[in-house]
Amino acid sequence: MRKISIIICFTLIAFVLKAQDQSSILKDTIKIKEVVVTGTPVQVSKHSVPMAVSVVNRQQIEESNESALLPVLNGRVPGLFVTERGITGFGVAAGSAGQISIRGVGGSPTTGVLMLIDGHPQFMGIMGHPLPDSYVASDVERVEVIRGPASVLYGSNAMGGVINIITRKQTKDGVNGNAGIQYGSFNTQKYRASVGFKENGLSLFGSVNHDQTDGHRDNSDFNITNGYVKAGYEINPNFKISSDFSLAKFKATDPGPDTLNAVAGASLDIKRGYWSAKLDNAFDKTSGSLKVFYNFGEHDISDGFHSIDHNAGFDFFQTFNLFEGNNLTLGVDYLFYGGKAENELAMNGQGIVLADTTVNEIGFYGFVQQKIADQISLNVGLRRQHHEYYGDEWIPSSGFAWEFSENMSWKGTVSKGFRSPTIRELFMWNHNPDLKPERIMNYETGLYNTFFNSKLNTELTFYYISGDNMIVTGNMGSLFNSGEIENKGIEFAASSNAVKNLDLSFTYSFTDMKNPVVSTPKHHLFLNATYHLKKFSINGNIRRIAKMDNDATPAVNLESYSVLNAKVNYKVRKNLTIYLSGENLTDESYAVNRYYTMPGITIFSGININF
Repeated sequence: MRKISIIICFTLIAFVLKAQDQSSILKDTIKIKEVVVTGTPVQVSKHSVPMAVSVVNRQQIEESNESALLPVLNGRVPGLFVTERGITGFGVAAGSAGQISIRGVGGSPTTGVLMLIDGHPQFMGIMGHPLPDSYVASDVERVEVIRGPASVLYGSNAMGGVINIITRKQTKDGVNGNAGIQYGSFNTQKYRASVGFKENGLSLFGSVNHDQTDGHRDNSDFNITNGYVKAGYEINPNFKISSDFSLAKFKATDPGPDTLNAVAGASLDIKRGYWSAKLDNAFDKTSGSLKVFYNFGEHDISDGFHSIDHNAGFDFFQTFNLFEGNNLTLGVDYLFYGGKAENELAMNGQGIVLADTTVNEIGFYGFVQQKIADQISLNVGLRRQHHEYYGDEWIPSSGFAWEFSENMSWKGTVSKGFRSPTIRELFMWNHNPDLKPERIMNYETGLYNTFFNSKLNTELTFYYISGDNMIVTGNMGSLFNSGEIENKGIEFAASSNAVKNLDLSFTYSFTDMKNPVVSTPKHHLFLNATYHLKKFSINGNIRRIAKMDNDATPAVNLESYSVLNAKVNYKVRKNLTIYLSGENLTDESYAVNRYYTMPGITIFSGININF
């Protein structure tokens, strides 16, 4: 089977290389004037943001075969890595995957990388980490990733970086929609449908998704149902309002380690949701936004753990154009998060409460951007964060972006990142109520070039991270602020459409860590190619991981592997597309989480309908 899949793969590659142009070229994925909103409070060119920012757009999301969002980012964003354990589904607690690291910072669970949805924070109120199964690819327009600290703008948890999910909204007048069905290996089924409406300043969008699989191992079944609605209204040219709501419910089982006489772990039943509302204003000399949000969840695990949690607050900022080339932003954000966690089976079934509390934080920040001679952008920011337990923390940031020409720019930044201790660390199990925030300093510089009339675009970034006060576990299980971090590395990204109808993208990251952490590869390479031929679209990618520790004891087990995927689309009609895809076509044997062997060759087919 392995030989057959290799032959099929090389046949597809040969076909792509020999095929002739019959359709228009799609836009390349790295644009010199691409606009982003995550690195600054206002929309600016990606190359005017001193921070290293990557964008994964809707085309790239659709090219993938994923219904969950986080696996789409693996490889497409240099320096970022997400752990996986099966054909779909991440789970929580013991044996779970979905841990995110950026430049070796993130944690297990992920408390050092901040997840945002349209700019508001997403994490479980008690544990302090996001729930990766909650993020569905079909609801996403694009993802903007800051590769490095962004605490000056987003506060706690943005220590290692930020993943901002920009949700979809209706952009065309009238009614539009799409639906899809997919079936594949291990009885994996995926269903999705969405519809949108826009007229006279009113826009509506809604979607529903359902995934289920038997899993590639015993007791690795998973199913999830997710619903999402969004509404927006343009009151007048100066004010817009919008609101959205999402609810996901999923069930999973920890299949346990793939070792002799191993037994399955706990099963879980989880509900996650959020609601948000936003009021945007825009005038000639000033613009801003007020957001309020409420995230909630309930977790039931078969080992007796039960929790109800919340994470809520608001964010308000206003940007002023004081004079030509200048933007001054002043903002305030407030968070209160917590809930109740208990084990209902403890104490001979009488139960025990592990935590029942709420913590609040408030931050004030200022951010100045100054353009000089239409070529140099200078940015300076400062945040004061107040936490009700550890007190105040000051977070500075500064950087520049120098556009030498339309084809070349040089950027650099120095920024501080921090992470507040979670409720779990402060009050649960081997807790320490005297914990202080983790802190790092990040130094980076990068060159961005475009060649041959934007047919080829490249990005090269160097960084150095140092930090102290990291929360570590002592010999007796107690938590202390005694850890250190020293990471340095290189990130490279390139995209090209120099060959007609052929889009290529490539990323590579090298991460060197003085104190290695679990699930951060030393070398991470990703190559993606898409070819368009009349009604056919052929996509293939290969991802290479080298020298990744996947054991709880660092530097004990280093994993290296390569995964090859391919997908063929055929447009039957203007609004109807069918596809066939294969993952791990070389039948590579590997484990991202040690003893959780990933599936071999998997095949999927599906139908997409637009109306």
